[in-house]
Order: sequence, then structure tokens, then C-alpha cells
Amino acid sequence: MPEALIPVQLLWVNLVTDGLPATALSFNPPDLDIMDKQPRDPKEGLITGWLFFRYMAIGIYVGAATVGAAAWWFMSAPDGPHLNYYQLTHHMQCLGEPENFAGVSCEVFQAPEPMTMALSVLVVIEMLNALNSLSENQSLLSMPPWVNPWLVGAVALSMALHFMILHVPFLSTVFQITPLTLEHWVAVLKISLPVIILDESLKFIARNYTEGRNSSGGAAVVAMWAVYIGLLYYFPL
Repeated sequence: MPEALIPVQLLWVNLVTDGLPATALSFNPPDLDIMDKQPRDPKEGLITGWLFFRYMAIGIYVGAATVGAAAWWFMSAPDGPHLNYYQLTHHMQCLGEPENFAGVSCEVFQAPEPMTMALSVLVVIEMLNALNSLSENQSLLSMPPWVNPWLVGAVALSMALHFMILHVPFLSTVFQITPLTLEHWVAVLKISLPVIILDESLKFIARNYTEGRNSSGGAAVVAMWAVYIGLLYYFPL
């Protein structure tokens, strides 16, 4: 597949847009149930097997969503070239196999829109992941974002910086991106929001099974998934 992100874009995400929320997370309040937990086993590793699984699950989704956002523009976006899977995954053969790329301009693989989609999805997902990190196991319904106003401000500033590089011509040229349309942003949100629901589901399992304590919140998680699936049904990507 064509490159979803280039090095300068990854550096921007890691050094700028991620740095502010990561710093703000140090001001998180303690978990609501911190006094109900058993003392931590001093022999236990810093990252348990379950926590490692959670990191892997979220990480796989972040990677798939980022690459998938670029693929969405190539294959399904209203203003995209509507390529098929073969054309997308064999784009290097565009000039050498004209029979398989009939009606496709090979220059479309250099378009800035797919990289902008991928970068925007990555930035939005990282902001949502920062909200997930307010607590290791508490739901966002119990500990909403405003319990850490520094984090809310950091997320807002990071998104403002992202919009700046999208809409300032000089910066958009440096980062090889372009402003997105409203339809594009709707797709970005649809691709990004499941990271919240996925982590809420994993937190619910942690509260009820890995920690051995009963906890409410199952109905809320089911409702989140139902609402999201309903939105995709009525407003598909």
C-alpha cells in the first residue's frame, strides 16, 4: 500500500501533539476505588499479562485505523479514486500494468488526502487514548475528562496545533497534507471513536474479572457499542 505517514508527520505526532496530553496526565487525580484495592504484590511485574494484552489490543486498533483511514480515501471516499483492493496493494505496478489500472491516474498515489486522513485519525485517536488514560480501570462515565482540567486544555491545544498545520499553507506544504472536508472529518471520527468503546470494554473486564470485584458499567458499555453500530448502519463509511 502507499505510505500512510511520512517521518516528519510521525515526529510531529510524537513530539508535539502527544507531548502535551502525556504531560497533563501526570496531574490525574487518584482512582475512585484506590482505597478498596488490595496492596500490590511487590513481586508483580510493572506490566501484568492483562495490561500487556490491553496495550496490544489498543495498539493493533490504532495501527489498523491509521492505515485504514488512508485506504478509505483510496477506495470509498466520495472524492477519492475508488480503487479496488488489487490496485491499492499493487500501486507500484500502476505504470507497468495498464490493463489493471484502466482509468486510474498513477499520480493519485501521491495525493495528500490519504496521508491527511491517516494523520488526523492518529492524532484524534491519541487524544481519545489520553482520555482513556485518566484511570487504569475506571470508566470515563465515573471519571469524566474534566476531573483533570490540565488534560482537557492539553487536548484542545494539541487539536488546535493539528488544525494549524492543516490550514496554514506553509505548514501544510512541509507536512504534505491538505485541509479536510466535513465528510472527511465525519469519517475520521467514525474510525477513531471505537478506541474509547474498546478501552471501556477492557476496563469493564478488568474491574469485574481480573481484579475479582463486581462493578457496574456493563450496560453502559453495551449501550456505547449499540449506539456506534447504529450510527454506522444509518451513516456508513
